[in-house]
Amino acid sequence: MYRVVTVAREYGSGGSPIAARLAARLGWELVDNSLIVDVAKAANVDPSICHQCDERVDSWFHRLNKRTFGRGTFEGVTAGEVFDGDAMVSLSRKIIETAADHGETVIVGRAAQCILQGRRDVFHVFIYAPMEERIRRIRELHGSAFATAAQIDEQDRIRSQYVRHYYECDWRDPHLYDALFCSTLGDETIVGLMVRALGVEEGQTQHAQ
Repeated sequence: MYRVVTVAREYGSGGSPIAARLAARLGWELVDNSLIVDVAKAANVDPSICHQCDERVDSWFHRLNKRTFGRGTFEGVTAGEVFDGDAMVSLSRKIIETAADHGETVIVGRAAQCILQGRRDVFHVFIYAPMEERIRRIRELHGSAFATAAQIDEQDRIRSQYVRHYYECDWRDPHLYDALFCSTLGDETIVGLMVRALGVEEGQTQHAQ
């Protein structure tokens, strides 16, 4: 039986709200922006710093400086060290693996489809949408200033670079996923299809009791 769902998504496709609806319907834990808070606590840094590193690769200058001077962190942040993308990835991976081991969890982004690839109890989903649908959703959430094709393409590029750099995977490779859904189907429709694919009886999970 599937105990975990990972939800990768194009920027603005609605993957996060769809994942939230699925988690609520199943009574499962949702790991999305809460991961940033958990990483911040583990690293003893401000959540805003973690947000800046979330699903992003450090600049080439930072990586060059790190290789040259050996500065940075992987297990946490101590005096004199700088929290960076590598630290974010290391801690995020641990949190994702722990959440998956616990089960009954929906995990959004953060290359969870790569981290948990090969586990038979994990169902991997990719959410996509036409550009006009993504622009509409972003306009509703953040206003017209952010709802441009150029900004959307840039966010996709950043996410793709993140997955390729840290996990050597093609973010859009369909072989990483068990199902791909276009969000123009409607959020509730997609959630219903996912529930059927999971074969999970709603209201019978541990977290829902």
